[in-house]
Amino acid sequence: MTIGGRIKQARKAGNLSLRKLADEIGVSAMAISKYERDQDVPSSGVLLRLSQALKVNVDFFFRPSTVSVQLQAYRKHAVLGVKEQEVIQMRIQDWVERYLEVESLFPEEQHPANLPLYKVTSPDEIEKAALKLRDHWNLGYDPIENLVQLLEDRGIKVGIISGFEHFDACTFFADDDPVIVTKSELSGDRQRFNLGHELGHLILNLQGDLKTERAANRFAGAFLVPADTARFELGSNRTDLNINELFMLKHKYGLSMQAWIYRAKDLSIISENTARRLFRQFRVNDWYRQEPRKPYPSETPMRMERLIYRALAEDLISRSRAQELVGKPLQLGWEMEAQQQNDLAIRSSN
Repeated sequence: MTIGGRIKQARKAGNLSLRKLADEIGVSAMAISKYERDQDVPSSGVLLRLSQALKVNVDFFFRPSTVSVQLQAYRKHAVLGVKEQEVIQMRIQDWVERYLEVESLFPEEQHPANLPLYKVTSPDEIEKAALKLRDHWNLGYDPIENLVQLLEDRGIKVGIISGFEHFDACTFFADDDPVIVTKSELSGDRQRFNLGHELGHLILNLQGDLKTERAANRFAGAFLVPADTARFELGSNRTDLNINELFMLKHKYGLSMQAWIYRAKDLSIISENTARRLFRQFRVNDWYRQEPRKPYPSETPMRMERLIYRALAEDLISRSRAQELVGKPLQLGWEMEAQQQNDLAIRSSN
């Protein structure tokens, strides 16, 4: 990608207009437009001001690798506008490019995801597909302790972005690698359901009249809590579910209380009427937005950052490059403190 293309990418990721960026760096909007269309090249001084205004390292403008991000499955609210979607896409593209760049330093770490694809024609077959994937990954029927870590270990790149109220999650392929991105402003149970939903988009080949989003929802519930596990916890036939019971199950399996109600309804453990009454209780108490009591903790992707610190330790990249790749201040405070303690111990022994 050219310098002009990088300027445009960073401007859109920052949700800045041509006029706004021009005012911030002291040039005309026409000048910015010419830079972006590669009709002119910014001077070193202008490039430095651009990096400050766009909150990117100068190295960003010369990054060689590029990837086209086409968001295939997209969980979003109806009010999410086209411009905001473009901002999201640019930010995700920047993250993926950084990820692929640091991964390229360690070819032995590049493992293909080898995701199976299951043809399904009914909800029962979606349940079976979830079990087949658990068998394929040797998971058994136990709760999945950390879903983000599991997906990363199975070759799926997982990203978290923040600042978009009406965006939930998306999935796509980057250089043939499956990628799932969700937003950070979520409780852990909602985050895990989003990840399970997007995983469904990756492995389900829908046939017949199955609705895409409903199928992915059904898969997410079935993958996090298989049918036999749900019946083991709830029983086969119930007339009601207790809120405290749902809270405890939420924290055991990382599946929200409301998703447990859906799960029980889908498996005919409770009736449609019972489910409606329970959902009404959540709405009346305003629990449908934030469920009662302690929230389930969110999970954090670690693979990309781990590779960056490994590259730094092996002197494959500089600290400034590491910070540009990680996209945030490096966590080196404890390292400096440990070095100071080590130096002090050496002086004391002498």
